[in-house]
Amino acid sequence: MAKLTKVELKAKADALAKENVELRASLAQAHAAHVAPFTPIKREKRNTREDRVRVQIPDSHGMYADSGAIAAFLADLKDLDPDEIVMTGDHVDCGGFLAAHHTLGYVAQMEYSYEQDIAAANEFLNAIQANAPRAKIHYLEGNHEGRVERWCVTQALGNKGDAEMMRKVFAPQYLLDLKGRGIPYYRRSVQYMGLPIPGAIKLGKMHYIHEMGCAKHAAADIVARFGGSVRFGHTHRSQSEIIRNVAAGVLGAWNPGCLCILQQYYSHSTLTNQSHGYGVELITPSDHFLSLNVPIINGISHLSALMRRMV
Repeated sequence: MAKLTKVELKAKADALAKENVELRASLAQAHAAHVAPFTPIKREKRNTREDRVRVQIPDSHGMYADSGAIAAFLADLKDLDPDEIVMTGDHVDCGGFLAAHHTLGYVAQMEYSYEQDIAAANEFLNAIQANAPRAKIHYLEGNHEGRVERWCVTQALGNKGDAEMMRKVFAPQYLLDLKGRGIPYYRRSVQYMGLPIPGAIKLGKMHYIHEMGCAKHAAADIVARFGGSVRFGHTHRSQSEIIRNVAAGVLGAWNPGCLCILQQYYSHSTLTNQSHGYGVELITPSDHFLSLNVPIINGISHLSALMRRMV
């Protein structure tokens, strides 16, 4: 093969640079086409000496969200007017080609597209920010959002740069425009706040994580492993466990359930023990808290009676 001259090398480099610019422009255009427009809402600052309200939003699963549970939750959210919200993952289902590692068994599982799934999650986020305009929101990546990264790694055949480029085009983190919404996103592969495990955060005296397994007694297992109070999702089952140990005193773990349909296709005809709900923490200036799992049954929130008495 003949050696290229300096002029030929420069011409080739210029051509590659032009191709890269065109590729970046095409990717930006494709990304913009899937992002729902949203105007960030300015939040009023509250006095940090006041008591605070923090809400946990568990698994809603995009196109598999339960409309009755979502409506009840959003009505409560508006009344609660929280200071902070933690979305503990799986707010996009990411099925179909993104779930190639699972075997689909029903035609009904093929009824929605990833574009529709993202649109459903965007609509939910818009409603959350409209009903709680002053809340600081945190979004933890769940195993379903994580399916996109797995797919990108597979398609990129082990090339880190290509995988990351594809993730920026297809991942919910970008298609939901979380940066534009002012919502930090916590990946399952990254450690935060000095914690020794990835995908977990700590706010005040409470830890948050999507999951540490799905055992029958998951709350008891997770509080023992953390050695601190923790809220989590993933199992879709409302649970709580309070323990006391020598080093830390009284600790607890809470899972409020989910906001998606209760009978997923993977359960076939076996009735699940899943339930609807969300979490609420009433927090003092010293970060002590009252932690509640609020049940939603047949589309009715069981916090509503208490809220009426407080008006």
